[in-house]
Amino acid sequence: MNPPAANPPAVTRLRLRITAAAESIVRGGHPWLFADSIHELNRAGQSGELAVIFDRKDKFLAVGLFDPDSPIRVRILHAGKPATIDAAWWQTRLEQALDRRREGFDAGTTGYRLIHGESDGWPGLVLDRYDTTLVLKIYTAAWLPRLAEITALFREKIPADRIVLRLSRNIRAVAEKSFQRRDGQILLGEPPSGSVVFLENRVRFEAEVLQGQKTGFFLDQRENRREVESLARGRRMLNAFSFSGGFSVYAARGGALSVTDLDISAHALDSAKRNFALNTHFPGVASCRHETVQADAFEWLGTGGTLFDLIVLDPPSLAKRATERDGAVRAYERLNSLGIAKLAPDGILVAGSCSAHVPAGDFFDAVRRAALKSGRQFRELKTLQHPPDHPAGFKEAEYLKVIYLQFPA
Repeated sequence: MNPPAANPPAVTRLRLRITAAAESIVRGGHPWLFADSIHELNRAGQSGELAVIFDRKDKFLAVGLFDPDSPIRVRILHAGKPATIDAAWWQTRLEQALDRRREGFDAGTTGYRLIHGESDGWPGLVLDRYDTTLVLKIYTAAWLPRLAEITALFREKIPADRIVLRLSRNIRAVAEKSFQRRDGQILLGEPPSGSVVFLENRVRFEAEVLQGQKTGFFLDQRENRREVESLARGRRMLNAFSFSGGFSVYAARGGALSVTDLDISAHALDSAKRNFALNTHFPGVASCRHETVQADAFEWLGTGGTLFDLIVLDPPSLAKRATERDGAVRAYERLNSLGIAKLAPDGILVAGSCSAHVPAGDFFDAVRRAALKSGRQFRELKTLQHPPDHPAGFKEAEYLKVIYLQFPA
């Protein structure tokens, strides 16, 4: 008879001690702990396990998800008094995020963000709704071991036909190799037959949930699209970096005479045409002249030709890292100078930035400098930042900013 198998040794909880400066940062509520802030670990940590952080007096400080391969070594889940991170804790955390959005949307809007990463207490994870499709995007491999657990929780708490997994580029290789997960994988339900159609303020849009930008659409610009609609009546509009034409459809519904979508991607422009076709039941969209131009926006804006009464400049991020900030600020100033030169008398410029490494003040000042250098009189109508379903709970989360300038005749 073989001897009974020995019980496997219990794995001790991963314990960390960090620098004094990092202690202050964590106590201040920042959700990231960087690798160079850790000066002691009791053992090597595994991706996705809970790491407990202790202060210099050996008292509990915080607990978070450990990622041994990321410069952000721990993404904080909870700080302050000790807490048990179990199924009930995750359920409460999800319900809190859902409650924040419960009164924000009616039946006319079926596309919005349900979980916005760190600012909702789910660091490195976003969850978007597109009608009956949920899109889960993760930015850290720490979530990969927990996918089954959180997918089951989402399925229980959020009615949906399917859940689609989207992966940040930096974790796709490890997801495929170690967890057999891939970008665009269906976690629940059946794959969509094509793009998913959803409503935003009764406007119909398609979302490319399996392979599109972000999670399939730029939901964060909802409030600015409504603002553009309110400004569009009787105007000729240019939507530069148009992507799938979201601003343009709103402008057309608002009474624009014509809209021109300008993008370097033929695929994006085809999507813009389909979005127009989805909304011809609105009289404004049906009567609006819609044109598309495939070109580099910087180059095209530098040419002469037609003037526009309303111009939206909403480029992709021009600063992917902090070292690119100064160059991005100069690029924003140049871009908006080109845009102002295309504005007809009494025209309105809507200038946006999604570069987290360019602070709002720096961006707004760059646009104002461009306006001053134009020699034209102008007035600032307003500035907008994050919508309620995309809260910015810490400095690095503050990426979206839009400024509205009008240039009287």
